Amino acid sequence: MEVSFRTRRFEREYREYNKAVKAYGDEIARKYIDRINIIKTVKDIDELINLPVLRCHPLKGNRAGQYAIKLTGFYRLIFTLKGDALEIAHIEEVSKHYGD
Repeated sequence: MEVSFRTRRFEREYREYNKAVKAYGDEIARKYIDRINIIKTVKDIDELINLPVLRCHPLKGNRAGQYAIKLTGFYRLIFTLKGDALEIAHIEEVSKHYGD
């Protein structure tokens, strides 16, 4: 799959590890970059969903149309699918799932 980013900041955090660490801390930064690299290697969303360690799943309610991938117990990577064949993962945000 191809990957695009909602903001330049998200793209910089992917390309520059130190910026990701500053934004999220070391563990989440590593997983953020790793998960995006995994997204780039799969051919479609079904393949991504079938990787159990990621816990990739479609979201519901006001986030319908978005997908989440687990980063840590509390944090997840949120993305949408774009393109004619839904072949582009558009990174939307890193979200703390359960609040404080």
